[in-house]
Amino acid sequence: MEAPKISSLRVSNSLIAGIVIVGIVIVIGRAVNWLWLRPKRLERCLRRQNLKGNSYRLGFGDLKEMAHMIQEAKSKPINLDDDIIPRVIPFHHQMIQNYGKNSFIWFGPNPVVTIANPEDIKEVFSNISVFQKVSNNPLGKLLVTGLIEHNGEKWMKHRRVINPAFHLEKLKLMLPAFYESCNIIVKKWVRLVNENESGYCEIDVWPFIQTMTSDVISRTAFGSSYEEGQRIFQLQTEQILLTLKVLRSVYIPGWRFVPTKLNRRLKEIDKEIQALVRGIIHKREKAREAGQAPSDDLLDILLESNHKEIKDNGNNKSMGMSIEDVIDECKLFYLAGQETTGVLLNWTIMLLCKYPNWQSQAREEVFQVFGTQTPDYDGLNRLKLVSMILYEVLRLYPGTPTLTRVVSKNTRLGNLTLLAGTRVVIPVIQVQQDSQLWGEDAKEFNPQRFSKGISKATKNQCSYVPFAWGPRICPGQNFALLEAKIALSLLLQNFTFELSPSYAHAPFLVLTLQPQYGTHIILRKL
Repeated sequence: MEAPKISSLRVSNSLIAGIVIVGIVIVIGRAVNWLWLRPKRLERCLRRQNLKGNSYRLGFGDLKEMAHMIQEAKSKPINLDDDIIPRVIPFHHQMIQNYGKNSFIWFGPNPVVTIANPEDIKEVFSNISVFQKVSNNPLGKLLVTGLIEHNGEKWMKHRRVINPAFHLEKLKLMLPAFYESCNIIVKKWVRLVNENESGYCEIDVWPFIQTMTSDVISRTAFGSSYEEGQRIFQLQTEQILLTLKVLRSVYIPGWRFVPTKLNRRLKEIDKEIQALVRGIIHKREKAREAGQAPSDDLLDILLESNHKEIKDNGNNKSMGMSIEDVIDECKLFYLAGQETTGVLLNWTIMLLCKYPNWQSQAREEVFQVFGTQTPDYDGLNRLKLVSMILYEVLRLYPGTPTLTRVVSKNTRLGNLTLLAGTRVVIPVIQVQQDSQLWGEDAKEFNPQRFSKGISKATKNQCSYVPFAWGPRICPGQNFALLEAKIALSLLLQNFTFELSPSYAHAPFLVLTLQPQYGTHIILRKL
């Protein structure tokens, strides 16, 4: 009787061993396909179309060389009149120099094709079902998720719910919060100048601007929950630096589950942010249930819009956003709202220091429209020259110097055939400074080029995309520009500024285009 049992056991063990072997073979096969076969297949397809780039290197692609060039670029500042592109996106710049605009790079095992032709850029931004947003690493989603990362039906639903929060009528109601936050900085700077007997002082404006823009988003997004909003900003600042370390490395499936120090800290930060935002939302929901009227901050507008979406669809909750979705959008408000306006104001102040004639003209316009009175919405809309200056700053110093999409299915783009899984990158900063598109003065600061509007400046080409373009254009662009206008108006009403001798010109890419060594200026009270 023992023999059949032993035989059965052997059969069972053999079956298990066979399943394990098959499983291992499948895993190895997938790994080989992911790391070698698929990249080489995509490379052959690209080269057949006369696209040029480095040969694929197992696993890392161009990442090691890219990281080395970024570190080298960051090692020293540049001259004020130098081209910033080689410092901001050094590897992309070198590839275009070596291979031309029709080139590709390797982000790990993924080829990334450069798209610089305005017609092709327009197609990428228009055809959002084919050219989709992509996240290189699931850990990156701890920082950036929500509307900016969604595709398809989920993106459409979120966009419908979020759009009312950025309607111009709603933005008008946020002007007092903008003014209050900006005025706090003005008072601090007045005090610093008055404390100095020489009548001027030297400051690094970058930390002040970061504080101001985070203060604005705390007030406008969370209103009465302002203090909790500030804590969220502090956590997200740390989260940005940690996430960049993740995104600049090769993504290894499953690595996020390994309890490394970096992974643990990222998850701890995310957990605390989630808890803070969830607490704020619960307070608002309770206030709503108690019959309190909603406020005019972004969170209440978002919750009100979400409730309307659910109600209009027969109280079907699946038609609205979940509590987790709302949390993600609040995190995105915070990150995008603070970063976008912060870098725009920083580079505007720097360029107005470099070009004092434009600073004088902008100040003259502000006094002509407002005198010494508090800026109002109608007046801000009449600031034509200030608007031109902001547009030109965004052209030369776009907050996001590159934008990436992934091809969801085999498709044609201009003369190219792109296979599913291929990525495309739009080098925004390069396109916006291309002399073939903008003329011989493309590298120069000349706000006058926008005197007849953006469409005339671009000759109706899709060559100016600081907030992207098409259906996925940034919904918060009016928020950012309005905040920048009121902040700049208040500063011009109160101060003159020039670059300090200690200023080191070093724009570099963190999550947005930031000043590596700050922005040191000499400040004088009017």
